[in-house]
Amino acid sequence: MNLPLPEADGATAAEVRDWLDRFAVCVREVDYAAARPFWHHDIVIFGTYQELVKSLSGWTEQQWDNVWPRTAEFCFDLANTMVMTSPDGAMAVAIAPWTSTGFHRDGTPFDRPGRATIVLVRQSDGRWLGVHSHMSLARGVPQESHGKRPVKAR
Repeated sequence: MNLPLPEADGATAAEVRDWLDRFAVCVREVDYAAARPFWHHDIVIFGTYQELVKSLSGWTEQQWDNVWPRTAEFCFDLANTMVMTSPDGAMAVAIAPWTSTGFHRDGTPFDRPGRATIVLVRQSDGRWLGVHSHMSLARGVPQESHGKRPVKAR
């Protein structure tokens, strides 16, 4: 017998969508310093450039540096994001499509959509902290982008 998916209640779903929206601002602004507090320092991730990274500093150096300055207009599609939670509400999973703009070598832009699965753990102060992220591009989207935006803060 299949039980229903453990979808988050409205308040929790709104908190997680707000978290995603605030993190997306950091990506758009290429602001690593502002983004770090969203994530656990021992985070484990998968991404376009790395199969497995086990640290926030490694993620920043091996993934963020290869993507954020080279793309623009990153945004989660919050209307189509699903949020699930553990029975005790201490853990949430966001399953979110996202959009961004990539740049061909000649500087012309292209749509660069993808999807993310993000695992969050509720801290004792009530805030959510990311412990896992898997972000990948949609099929057929060029892997490389050649934008050259400056990093606002490391």
